[in-house]
Parts: sequence; C-alpha cells; structure tokens
Amino acid sequence: MMARKTRSPGFWDGLFTDILPRTHLYAAAAVGLGVVLLLMVVPSENVSAYREDQLADIQVTDSGNRAAADLSVIAPDIAPEPASEPDVAETLAAEKTGPAAPILQWREQSVRLGDNLSTLFQRLSLSAGDVYRVANAAGEAGALKRLRPGETIAVAQNSDGELVQVEYRRSALETLVYSRTGEGFEGQRIARDTESVPAYQRVTINHSLFLDGSRAGLENELIMRVARIFGWDIDFALDIRKGDSFAVLYQEEYLDGAKMGNGAILAAEFINRGTRYRAVRYEKPDGSADFYTPEGRPMRKAFLRAPVDFTRVSSNFNPNRLHPVFKTKRPHRGVDYAAATGTPVYAAGDGKVIEAGYSRANGNYVFIRHGQAIVTKYLHLNSKSVRRGQTVKQRQPIGTVGSTGYATGPHLHYEFVVNGVHRNPRTVDLPEADPIPAAQMARFASQTQPLMAQLANYSETHLAALPE
Repeated sequence: MMARKTRSPGFWDGLFTDILPRTHLYAAAAVGLGVVLLLMVVPSENVSAYREDQLADIQVTDSGNRAAADLSVIAPDIAPEPASEPDVAETLAAEKTGPAAPILQWREQSVRLGDNLSTLFQRLSLSAGDVYRVANAAGEAGALKRLRPGETIAVAQNSDGELVQVEYRRSALETLVYSRTGEGFEGQRIARDTESVPAYQRVTINHSLFLDGSRAGLENELIMRVARIFGWDIDFALDIRKGDSFAVLYQEEYLDGAKMGNGAILAAEFINRGTRYRAVRYEKPDGSADFYTPEGRPMRKAFLRAPVDFTRVSSNFNPNRLHPVFKTKRPHRGVDYAAATGTPVYAAGDGKVIEAGYSRANGNYVFIRHGQAIVTKYLHLNSKSVRRGQTVKQRQPIGTVGSTGYATGPHLHYEFVVNGVHRNPRTVDLPEADPIPAAQMARFASQTQPLMAQLANYSETHLAALPE
C-alpha cells in the first residue's frame, strides 16, 4: 500500500502557524471582513470617524493574546435616535401664557352731527344700561359729552354679548379707552406723539400770496400763519407786490411715516418792496412762545396793520377821492377792505369800546379807544359782536363785514385817528411792545441764533439751486 504523499511545510506556513495560532487567523479574517462591509455601507464623509469609534470598542480578552471582536458594534444598521425630551422653555412659556384670551367682536360707528353716546349705542344695539355704565366710568367720562362729527366710537363684546370695552377715537393721535372692571368701567387716555421734521420753503410772489404759496406746496393755513407773523409790519391787502418773496423754516409732523400736519414755524423772512423783515420763534421761561426780530424786538405791535383777513382792497387812503354813492369829492379818511359778507373783523389793538351802534351813513359801526390818544373806527358792519363799554383784546372778533349804511357793496371801512387827526393806517408808526429783557438776552441768543443760521443755510442752498 502506497503511503500518502505529504507536502512539506513551506516557509510561510511555518511562519504563521508558529507565530499565530490558527484561531487567531480566523478572528482577524472576521474583523477584516467587517471593516470592508462598513466601508461599503457608511457614507464616505463619515467613514473615518465611524471606523475609529467602532474599532475602539474592540476589546482584548482572555488575558492572553486572544482578541475577541464584538461584531455587533460595527453592524451597518444605525440604531434610531431616542425620542427627544419636551423643550423646557416651550413648556414654561405655555404655562405662563395660560388659557387663550377670549375672542371679542368689534363694531364701530362714526359720530354724526347731533349724536351723543345714547344715539351711538342705539345704532350699535347696546342697552341703556351700557350707556349708563360707560357714561359713569371712573376716569375720562367727561370726554364722552363732547363728541364731534367725524370721530369714531368702537365697542367690543365677548361671546356672551357683554360689553367689555369702548374706544373713543378722537384722532390718529388720541384715543380714550373704557374697559370693563369688576365695579363698572374705567377710562384712560392714550396719546401718541408725532415726529417733528424740519422743512423749508421759499416763495416768490408773481400772482398772489396764496396762489404762489400753494403752488410751492404750502397749505393755506401755514401761509396765513406767516402773514400773521408779519401782520404788524405789512398790510397784506395793500402792500404786496409782484416780485415780493418770503421764506419759512417750520416743522412737519409725521406719524408712522405719514404726514399729519404742520407744526411750529421756527423762523421766517419776508421781502416786501425791497424791505426785508425777519422773525424768529422764542420760547420764554414761562413756556409761552412768540416771534421776535433777531435783535430781540417783538414782532407784535400795539396795532395790526389790517383788521381783516382777506384777499383784496377796494379803496386806498385818499383825502381827495370821489365818493362812490354821492359822486362828489369827499375826503376818504380811511381804508376800504372789500371782503365777502360775514368775513370776521378784528380789533386792531387792545382797548375799550366807546361806541357800538347804527347810523344812516355808517350803518353798523364800532369805535374803540386805545389809551388816551388813539381811536380806531369800523364801519358798514353786517353785524356787531361787542357792546359799548366792553374791553377787547387785539385780534378779538368785534363784528363781520357787511354793506350797511352808505355802501355800494360789502366791505369794511377802517379809520385810524391819533389825537383827533386821521392817519393812514398803512403807514402810521405803530408803538412796539417791550423787547426781550437784558437778563434773558443770552438765553434768547442761544435759542434763536441756530434757527436764523439754519434759515440762512437753507436760503443759500435754495438760491444756488435756481437756474441762472
């Protein structure tokens, strides 16, 4: 029987069998196979980190050279993440919020002429009891007695139909809120502030003060305020000429980006027939404000140049004029201001009414004495609003323009008498009020000089931008 031929062990066989036991070779092969599978399954960018973590979990056991690999830790399937715990901040916020606020139903009504709280609540289907409770609210209840057309009343009711809140919206800047409490209603005033933005405009008069001012973007109300600042120096009925100009530095008031109106005039100048008049606003220590020249002299004089606000004058001061009714030459010792019937007539200065009556020639008239030397006369009035012996203030309404007496149309005849002599109201020197006291001049300068500098800078920029 032939003996089985056996192969002599080679160099490599002896090397592995002598140095590493066969079981160790099997274990190493298993580990290598696992790593290959891992590289095939795990995304490429995470392979390196994942492999290092998993190999670190291979434990050496048997206190000898036996390496045991826990193959489960390098399995390609990744275990799902455990359910996340509830967010602590969200939980606390939910606890603080508490139950949801009740849903309110809002309705509103605009105030009409003749409305009061009762008629408004009737249109909103609210009870007389609701009227009583709101009208007797603790705080701001008196405001509900002064409703004006165009304002808004809004009411809120809960799901049970109970009235819980009333909003009286006077304007975009002011709202009165009446909220239901355990004892009735409580009112509070909520006011919003506008943002003041400086603005500037220069106007050259080619047609009229109002037309050219309006074309430049100024509202009539602002133009009239400019005229009143200079109304002691310029008769805006007679003295305005083509080529005159004025500049005004003022504030525009904005709310949420929308213009709400015009604020205070800060400084202004008026060039009339080549004469420059300048005025600047000064706030006194007591909080009141007025206009002064840059040198501290008041713009306010003892008398207005013209006692009416109007657009044209029918007759000038003329001692040799032809009377419009009798067609004879009779002295015209005053100024006639043509204006629509009903136009307000103002007292030219502080004084006392010494006559207020009617005559065939003068129609309805008012005479006012100012101190010991000056008397002003107002003739052909449609109506009178003062009586004899009454004390009046400058710019106080004393009547309205009319055409009573010897008049061919509605106008005011105005006379200015000094010590019994008729003087031209347009040119007579008018006494000034007291200037800024010397003790306040430093304060005056610190307030007004920056405003005048700002007006000058705007004017230079504006003139430089004009085409040559």
